[in-house]
Amino acid sequence: MQQRVPAPVTEGSALPPGKGGDSGADGSVRVPKWLSPELMRPQILFTWLPLVVATALWLYALPHIDYRHMGDWGLLDKLPLAFFLSLVVLTAGFVVSLRRAGTAPWWPGLYSVALLFALKAPTAILYNSVRYPWASKHDAVVTHLLVNQELHPNTPLSGNMAAYDQWPGFFTLNSALVRAFGVETTQSYLNWAALFYGVILIPVLVLIYRTFAEDWRLVWTGVWIFEVANWVGQDYFSPQGLALILHLSVLAVVLRHFVRPGAAGDLRSRANLDPAAASVPPPTTARQRAVCVLILAPLIAAINFTHQLTPVMLCVCLFALNLTRRYRNPGLLVVTGVIMLIWDLTMGRKLFVETLDSLKESAGNLLNNSRAGYAGELTGPGPVLQGRADVVMVLVVAALAAFAVLTRRKLLKSALPLLLISIAPVPMFAINDYGGEMLFRVYLFGLPGAAFFAAAALVPPPGGAKEPVRIRIGPVARRRIAAVALPAVLLALVAGFLPAYYGKERMYYTPPAETALVTRVIDQAPRGSLILAATGSFPMALHRYDQLEHWFFVEQTLPENIRMLKDPAGFLVPQLPKDGRPAFVLLTRTQDTYTSGEGLLPPGGFQELKTKLEASPLFHVIDRNAYATVLEYQPRRP
Repeated sequence: MQQRVPAPVTEGSALPPGKGGDSGADGSVRVPKWLSPELMRPQILFTWLPLVVATALWLYALPHIDYRHMGDWGLLDKLPLAFFLSLVVLTAGFVVSLRRAGTAPWWPGLYSVALLFALKAPTAILYNSVRYPWASKHDAVVTHLLVNQELHPNTPLSGNMAAYDQWPGFFTLNSALVRAFGVETTQSYLNWAALFYGVILIPVLVLIYRTFAEDWRLVWTGVWIFEVANWVGQDYFSPQGLALILHLSVLAVVLRHFVRPGAAGDLRSRANLDPAAASVPPPTTARQRAVCVLILAPLIAAINFTHQLTPVMLCVCLFALNLTRRYRNPGLLVVTGVIMLIWDLTMGRKLFVETLDSLKESAGNLLNNSRAGYAGELTGPGPVLQGRADVVMVLVVAALAAFAVLTRRKLLKSALPLLLISIAPVPMFAINDYGGEMLFRVYLFGLPGAAFFAAAALVPPPGGAKEPVRIRIGPVARRRIAAVALPAVLLALVAGFLPAYYGKERMYYTPPAETALVTRVIDQAPRGSLILAATGSFPMALHRYDQLEHWFFVEQTLPENIRMLKDPAGFLVPQLPKDGRPAFVLLTRTQDTYTSGEGLLPPGGFQELKTKLEASPLFHVIDRNAYATVLEYQPRRP
């Protein structure tokens, strides 16, 4: 669309009105709408212009990211200056757009989507291999389902892979998608999972936040903080990423449609609410809530069909909501628990029983349950920086949330249910370590509420209303502090996201030549062969997992590995099959990077392992390239 303004006519003009130039027949000059005076007003100009500038900088930076030659700092020192500038401009534009959030909430929403794309799309666009080597394990499960066309939940499979047949929802869905897209495997789109999950989560988060806040500035700042604080890396191509979306969707419905009549009390009056708070949702009758339970039951079943831990987290959150008079609905909690138990005692029975047995050792062991990953310590500049950035990000978000809880008591009173479902997963530390991942899962499930309250610490209440709080900050002082603190903290969180997310990127990228060699060897391995590797964190590690056995022999404590390095062949041979089945050892560059960065082997340990196995008369090199070496076990004949 174009806007017309009168053409200026001067004495002695060479062209009369309506002739030549970009003039209309009526003597007016056509001006592109994006140059119209309305869009050039400073308030509007500085709303859309930063988005354009940031996009241009990001597009310029993208082809200059040298991901193929990452060193000790991962991707951090391979990102060009233009990339960092694009994030600065994007953050500035978001802060400016918040000024118009009340009348044009789509602008901060657009900036939030742009931030998600800027932070997580580069690897999806650039990488010519699977990001996160362990994501290829999930691709192997989809391939397994496509080939076999049936589930075997009670069949033992190498690498503890039977659990995926017991909770197959995510994999059956992607099997259907592979057929629908006409592709061979999920590798054609799995790198986009983080971006896809992030975009889907935005409307779910907005729905939850709008339940407790009318102020769009608070809502979108909460979304922004969630995005930059979600460095945990659980949103890759995995069941837990999908299950989290379903989990939050159930909670969104509960928070909006399960309010008991008469339970809101004095919160029905605006005088008792924070100026930014939303009114408590309308109450529903017992019959209406029963209908909602029937509607939610398939969604709850889908969560149980998809992931083993998320249903537990959902039960914990619903239990926390039952502690409030507003959401005391034991019927939904019972239905959720029954659905979970039915699944655990049928399809998931084998792993469920094993987990119950393990609780004898793990329950109450807080130190062990809060460990991250294996027992090694991060080594190298990039991994160490990432570990420290992770801790700092958690502390910053927690401190901001705690500050809001102390200073915005009225908001806390109305948004108490959101706080409860955020802290409800924390006691899970006392139960199990979940393979070294409980720390990350608890953080992820608590992050939506923590991000909301962290935003409340940065966004001052609208108007000049005062609150009777323990820490008194006047409205004028609060606004002045927020004018500086909001952009500074948001920019600091964006800066912290980069090392927290990309510091270990060297472990996550695998050259295609390495994957090609591994794939060829595993494809040619006879059925029943044993595949040995230092760690399973390399692409295609579990390819054909239903036909082969696997042993990742370095996934143990560092002292055990140091003893193993004294005589690797002597450590491996006694545990190899004696029935004549072939055994192959795959040693790749990605394994070297992972075992070093995670502290599973001492410096130079992987090269020592490789050298000693190559020198052993029991192992012979059968294939190699610049990125991988393959040895076959050939025992001495009597």
